[in-house]
Amino acid sequence: MGDLFSDAAAERSAAIAPLPQRVRPRVLDELVGQQHVLGPGTALRRAIEEGRAPSMILHGPPGVGKTTIARIVAEASASAFEELSAVSARVDDVRGVIARARDRLGGNGVQTLLFIDEIHRFDKRQQDSVLHAVEDGLVTLIGATTENPYFEVNQALLSRCTVIELEPLTLAELGRVLERGAHALGATLPDDVVAEIASTAGGDARTALQTLELAWETAGAAGEPLAVDHVRDAARKRPLRYDRAGDRHYDLASAFIKSMRGGDPDAAVYYLAAMLEGGEDPRFLARRIVIAASEDVGNADPRALLVAVAAAQAVEHVGLPEAQLNLAQAAIYVARAPKSNASARAIWDARADVRRDGIAEPPAVLRGSGYRGAEARGHGQGYVSPHEDADAALVDHLPEGLQGRAYYVPSGHGEESEEDATSGDRDG
Repeated sequence: MGDLFSDAAAERSAAIAPLPQRVRPRVLDELVGQQHVLGPGTALRRAIEEGRAPSMILHGPPGVGKTTIARIVAEASASAFEELSAVSARVDDVRGVIARARDRLGGNGVQTLLFIDEIHRFDKRQQDSVLHAVEDGLVTLIGATTENPYFEVNQALLSRCTVIELEPLTLAELGRVLERGAHALGATLPDDVVAEIASTAGGDARTALQTLELAWETAGAAGEPLAVDHVRDAARKRPLRYDRAGDRHYDLASAFIKSMRGGDPDAAVYYLAAMLEGGEDPRFLARRIVIAASEDVGNADPRALLVAVAAAQAVEHVGLPEAQLNLAQAAIYVARAPKSNASARAIWDARADVRRDGIAEPPAVLRGSGYRGAEARGHGQGYVSPHEDADAALVDHLPEGLQGRAYYVPSGHGEESEEDATSGDRDG
C-alpha cells in the first residue's frame, strides 16, 4: 500500500508542482544556457554523455541550472541520486549516504551521485566527512554554491573536484525558457511580455518561470489576456545578486576603487549604488574612499582626504539612507580630483627599505638631546632649526647610507605641480 500511495503522490505532485519544477530539463539537449562548458563537443559534455563525469563544484548565481545539471549527470551515468542540503545536513547524514553508496556498489554495482546544495555552508568537519568517499570513488560529488568555492570550500576537497563556473542566462536564453513554460501552462506569450520578464529576471531561469506563472494566474483571475502589466504586478523587485563576503563583493569593490582611480565619477557612483542596494556595509565603502583619497589622490589635492574623512564621519553620525549622499559626494570628489600616488609610493618604498635592511640609526645631529648623557654622546650637536637659519638647515636628514634616497617624488599633477620638482634631491 505504501508504494501505491507513493506513486500516486509522485504523479499528483508532478501535476501541481511549481512551473520551474514541471519544465526542468531531463537531458542535456533540453538544458538552456551554459554552452561555454556544456556545448556540443565540450570535454564536460562528452564526459557526462559517456557516464564518466568527474566530481565537481558548480559555482554560479541562482537559477542557472546547478541542480538540473546534477540530476542530468545522475541519469546519464545510471547512478543513484542522493541529495543533501548543507543548511540542514549533519555529519551523520553524510555518513548515511556513504554507507548506502557502499551497499549499492557492493550489492549490485550501482554507483552513487551525492548532490550537496549550498556546499559553502558545510564547515570543515562536514566537508572532511565526504572527502575520503570522493577520493576513493565511492561517490561522485556534485556541490552547488553561489559563493566563490575558492573562498568557501577547503583545499583538500577542492583539489579532488573540477570547478565549473556557470553564467547567468542571457535575454535570448531566458526567452527560450519562457517559451517552454508557456507551453506547459497552455499560455499565449506576447513578445513584449517575454521581453519584460527576461529583463527583470536577472539571468535567473527559476525567477523568470515563477514570474510567468504568477502573472498568468493573475491574468486568468481577472479574465484578461496575459500582458506586461500582469508581469510588473508579479515582479515587484528585480533580484539583486550580491554577497558581502564572496567574489561579487570583491568584484564590485574593485570596480568601485578603479573607477575612482580612473577619474570616472559616473562609474564610481554606479558601483557605489550597486553595493548599497546589495546591502554592503556603508562603513566599508567609506573606508575605501578614505584610502583612495590618499593612495590615488594624495597631495595632488589634499582636500580629497578631508572630504573622504568627513563622509566617513557622516556615515557614523547620520547613517543610511541619508549617508548615501555623503558617500556619493566623496566618491565623486575623489574620482574628479587630480591623481597622484607619490605619497603612497613614498611610504611603500620606505617600508620596503626598512624591512630589507632594518632600522638605520638617524644622524647624531638629529638624535634626541633632552636627557642626561646625550650631549656627551654628541646627540643634537650642531643642529640648526630652519626657524633660525633656513639655508643652514638644508641638509639631508636620512640615515647614513640612505642619504640622497628620494622616497617622495611629486607627480607634477594638481597641487604637486607647485612643489619643487627637485625637492627629493638632498645635499650629501
